[in-house]
Amino acid sequence: MSDANILLVDDEQPFVETMTKRLEKRNYKVNAAFSGYDAIKILEKESQVEVVILDVKMPGKDGIGVLQEIKQKYPLIEVIMLTGHATVESAIQGMKLGAYDYLMKPCDMNELVAKVDEATGKKRAHEEKIVEARMKRITGTRI
Repeated sequence: MSDANILLVDDEQPFVETMTKRLEKRNYKVNAAFSGYDAIKILEKESQVEVVILDVKMPGKDGIGVLQEIKQKYPLIEVIMLTGHATVESAIQGMKLGAYDYLMKPCDMNELVAKVDEATGKKRAHEEKIVEARMKRITGTRI
């Protein structure tokens, strides 16, 4: 699923630049944001984002706040939380708020790619179900 459209959000610019290059080499389309505020602005303009890779600890609007806003405004977008400051509490909170998964930074690239592919598949399956339901409603087809 390396055609997935990703938004990578982290306040550490060198990390974002390195991860963007590594993901683009695997044929992902990557948008980058260096703050929670920038992430929300990008999502408002970029309707093709399927998966957000989101750092938990950021100044200003932290990852949990951004996750809540994404799930409220864009419920089908899957979010993978990343942190170098993992706590059980933030992991549980993120999962309860709808995060797809949670990985420790630095994370294994193959593991991250596998999670992105799984999350992309889940989002696309949800979108297909919505389209099917709309088509059934339009055509009057019953299950």
